Amino acid sequence: MNPQSIFINSLIIGTLSFILYVYYPILQLYNPIPTLDSSKSAYSIEIPKINAYAPIIANVDPWEKQDYHEALKKGVAQDKDLADFGEEGTIYLFAHASLYPWEVTRVNTAFLKLSELHINDEIIITKFEKTYKYRVVDKKEVWPNEVQNMVSTNTSQLILQTVVPLGTDIKRLLIYADLKADEYIP
Repeated sequence: MNPQSIFINSLIIGTLSFILYVYYPILQLYNPIPTLDSSKSAYSIEIPKINAYAPIIANVDPWEKQDYHEALKKGVAQDKDLADFGEEGTIYLFAHASLYPWEVTRVNTAFLKLSELHINDEIIITKFEKTYKYRVVDKKEVWPNEVQNMVSTNTSQLILQTVVPLGTDIKRLLIYADLKADEYIP
């Protein structure tokens, strides 16, 4: 083999290795065999239908870009100004689905397939050994300025939010879920 062939083969192998490294977490999301992390966080969200699991980062200001960007590197962010689990009112969780490919795959992919959720799909929240089970009741795509869709209510409602279409930040996808009273596990 001549030096030019060795260089070209090395370049191809290096490029393929880089692509695999970047996109492996996304490929894992589409793995039909669930591979949820066994070292679960004390405060987390799990969505079995889309094989999603992530720690929840509490007390995040959704209006402070630096604040929520740091939180989203670690997991799914929870709005500090709305209700908390176990309280009446709206609970709002949000996560990225649109970053550079090398960032989104290593930072946070929990809500990447959120658009695949439908009515009655289950969402499980674990908070310090308490488990809350929710069922999806509605799904909406809204413009970024339509914040009235996240107004607090008297019910124990959960809203999950990410951006759509995937890879952009044009619109917001909101998933509404209600607490299943008979499914709370103390």
